[in-house]
Amino acid sequence: MRVSEIARSVLYSVGANKFRVMLTSLGIIIGSFTIIMVVGIGKAGEDSVSEQYKRLSVETITISRGGGVMMTRGGATSSQTTLSKQQALDMEELEHVKSVGISVSTQTTLAYGQTSETVTVMGINEAYAEITHLDIAAGEFFTDSDGKSRAKVCALGYNAAAALFGEDWESAVGETVKLKGLSFTVVGVIARIGGSAGLSSGAGRPGGGSSSPDDMAYVPYDVAVKYTTGGSVSGDARMAMSASGSASYVALANDISSVGSAITEIQDYIYDITGSDAFYTVTDAGSVLSSALQTANTMGTLLIAVAAIVMIVSGIGIMNVLMVSVKERVREIGILKSIGASRFIILMEFMLEAVFISVAGGALGIALSWFAPNVLAFFDIAFSPSAAGLALGFCFSAVTGVFFGFYPAWKASRLKPIEALNDE
Repeated sequence: MRVSEIARSVLYSVGANKFRVMLTSLGIIIGSFTIIMVVGIGKAGEDSVSEQYKRLSVETITISRGGGVMMTRGGATSSQTTLSKQQALDMEELEHVKSVGISVSTQTTLAYGQTSETVTVMGINEAYAEITHLDIAAGEFFTDSDGKSRAKVCALGYNAAAALFGEDWESAVGETVKLKGLSFTVVGVIARIGGSAGLSSGAGRPGGGSSSPDDMAYVPYDVAVKYTTGGSVSGDARMAMSASGSASYVALANDISSVGSAITEIQDYIYDITGSDAFYTVTDAGSVLSSALQTANTMGTLLIAVAAIVMIVSGIGIMNVLMVSVKERVREIGILKSIGASRFIILMEFMLEAVFISVAGGALGIALSWFAPNVLAFFDIAFSPSAAGLALGFCFSAVTGVFFGFYPAWKASRLKPIEALNDE
């Protein structure tokens, strides 16, 4: 029996049961489409994480507030649970630390004229801006001297400036805006960054706001503590961790080879002051990025598992259809065997039918995926198409057909000619 004859027989069988085949392939279509979507959404998530953290160099070390449970090493205790501004800046004297950026943040209203927005206000020093690469698109950045003189100046994130001044956002420079009811002069607008840039503002957002640097307003650290966070700044006094504000720090190691040593030095330094390892968490940017990517990968794996379950259910449907097909075509199988068709020919005929159904479903799933980004964009879901996703979806569908089509095909090939011809 020639291959062309086998193919013609497969097409005839599929054509004779179009509706049943269509319903069977529907599961394959949905399964392959789901896999492609999951891979695309997962890749978009990984790209987003990488984009958010790209501003942080590998030498960057983040120092954020921990859980606050007292965990002493050798019985030493301390009543101090937070670092003062000066104590944080003194970390620059550590052997492997190049510079230290400090920040404090809170939620408030940013207003200009009749327009207002709820934003996160971050009080930062110059080193923080340099370490996190807050580049100026218009105007200039404030200095630490502005903080010491308590000058009410600010720099606006790109989106914050656009929200208040529209397309003419550059005109924000020199204008006066209201922050927490106080007048601040805009000295600069930060260049567009996108994402969360790998840094959390550290503030809760019960009133709205955003974690994106583009949506924030920046003021000198000392000015923020005095006017916007409700704390106070004086010498070495510990900064109050008030209900409206929270502090975090970033440090820059001398070079990439010094990151591990710098982290150990910082941890020991904080322990000597607080008597605990729990009040602050010290991590390097690479570890934070790795953790974020691992989370994204885990979610992607779970979603692929769900899609695989859909494929399995679809495969069971293919098996069911072929079992019914074998039952309906018993006499045909008996005739083929009686005229010399081998078991292999019968096996191949039913296997090709299963593969045809699954591959056709996979192809339709791929075709459907081309329109999905437009639908996902409507729901503000990022999608990044990839050849790997298309290949994975198609391979899953083909393997499903082969795996679940084998048993019915094998059973058909094992039928004895006499029994098949005598079947009623």
